[in-house]
Amino acid sequence: MAINRFVDRAAVSVAEVHLARVAADGCATHAHVAALIEATGRDAGRDLADFVHLLCSVHGRHPGLLQLALAQCPKGPAGEWLARAADSFERERNFVLRLTAAVGPMPSTPGATETEASLTAQRHALEILAGSERCGCALGAATALVGDWWSVRRVLDHVAVRLGVTVPPPSLPDEASVIGVIGAASDTPASERALAFGAEQLLLQHRCLFDLLEARAEARVDS
Repeated sequence: MAINRFVDRAAVSVAEVHLARVAADGCATHAHVAALIEATGRDAGRDLADFVHLLCSVHGRHPGLLQLALAQCPKGPAGEWLARAADSFERERNFVLRLTAAVGPMPSTPGATETEASLTAQRHALEILAGSERCGCALGAATALVGDWWSVRRVLDHVAVRLGVTVPPPSLPDEASVIGVIGAASDTPASERALAFGAEQLLLQHRCLFDLLEARAEARVDS
């Protein structure tokens, strides 16, 4: 892991805790992520289409979490990082939109009303995180989104290869930049707590999304 040598050790420790949180609590450890990548049965196509459609519902809209966080962020290192991250994520969003068109219609699944209510709640939760007035909360959510997106991207790439869609090169900020921006923003215990809270809530929403996808896959099998 590349570490900015101009960031003091206390700040780096906050960033390392953040990265460890993303690795441990993000969707990389969710069983349904591996199930989607490894699935080869007759239901694999429907499960992957469901993933793309639900992901698009949460992260395919504009403005998204990164743009909303940038809009209310004061000038400084955090704002500069968010501007780069938001620009990079726009390319990811376009990739999701292309795949949504390519996979065809959303699979018919029992509990459609409950699904829409859950997706609406997730979008609302992300908007609240992005607009939080607690110093560090929005940045915590944004950096967690960037870190956790690498696992999401693995599934997106798998879908693209399966459909013959060109896979764009990843362009999101790397770990070194995340360490740097967290180091610059985590200057008080309060900001550290806010950053941790924002990250935890973002990761929770991602895990809830994969919980929902897993439940919908099981419902389609049983129906």
